Amino acid sequence: MIPNSFSAYVIDKSSNGQTVGSFTELSPAQLDEGEVTIRVRYSSINYKDALAATGAGKIIRRFPCVAGIDLAGEVVESTDERFKPGDAVLANSFDIGVSHHGGYAQWARIPADWLVRLPAGLSLLESMALGCAGYTAALAIMRMESNGLAPGKGPVAVTGATGGVGSLAIDMLSGLGYEVVALTRKAIEKDYLKKLGAAEVKLTTTIDHAQVRPLESGLWAGAIDNVGGPILHWLLATMKQAGTVASVGNAASAQLETTVFPFILRGVSLLGIDSGYATTPIRQHLWDRLATDLRPTHLMDITRVINFDSLPTAFDDFVQGKVKGRVVVKMDD
Repeated sequence: MIPNSFSAYVIDKSSNGQTVGSFTELSPAQLDEGEVTIRVRYSSINYKDALAATGAGKIIRRFPCVAGIDLAGEVVESTDERFKPGDAVLANSFDIGVSHHGGYAQWARIPADWLVRLPAGLSLLESMALGCAGYTAALAIMRMESNGLAPGKGPVAVTGATGGVGSLAIDMLSGLGYEVVALTRKAIEKDYLKKLGAAEVKLTTTIDHAQVRPLESGLWAGAIDNVGGPILHWLLATMKQAGTVASVGNAASAQLETTVFPFILRGVSLLGIDSGYATTPIRQHLWDRLATDLRPTHLMDITRVINFDSLPTAFDDFVQGKVKGRVVVKMDD
């Protein structure tokens, strides 16, 4: 059933060491090892994918490599009893699109332990509208809930609010009954964020980071931070007693200069959210929640679908911070 050749978007190094991406014809023999072969129907674009494709970040660990950390489709062949031909499945993270051929190909071969069954109530398209971004937001919320966060404890801040993780986190948290405050530098997107469920939109340009003290007035019961750097320091300084911060990304900076005072005087928890290597039971549980209580109300409203051949034109906008919401890649011809 697998054709002799199929299209893939491959990242490689040029002779002068530059990262280059191009559409390439692959054969089934060139797919990586794995127990399950999948006809890929949809993938998505994440910030990480754009960094990998443009070389703006050191993401790819093996060259050449098919990019794309997300994929969804149907099983065609399987040597693992957990998956049968025709099963709808999805996968994100692990080494996909980094050191194992990823989702920007019309066919993929994936280790069975990396796969999740498509939950009832989600289509393949919707699963990639969520993708790694939705999974990461769900993981952050689950970890924060386990640490005691609940709607009655106070507002939850979300930084990088217009991005994929931020947009979906706002929608999910609002749906769970939280008072969400969206933090963004993009004043033009206030209406967009309010539509997702933000009770308030705060512009990060109004924060004078040079004047932030080790402890400020407590504002937040929880926070999901996609940005890092000074914003994360400010969040920690403005947490309420026993507040919880989920550190998800480093869109602004991987550096963090702060003090121990939020931790030892207010009992603040800083949770690291590793969306890469959680075990299959955790992943399946989160994806099942993404189809039920964590399902975003505005999922398809914030999703743009592009054809596979348009993929290379989309990366620069991600790197330049011009994208809001989610971008899904339709892999069919």
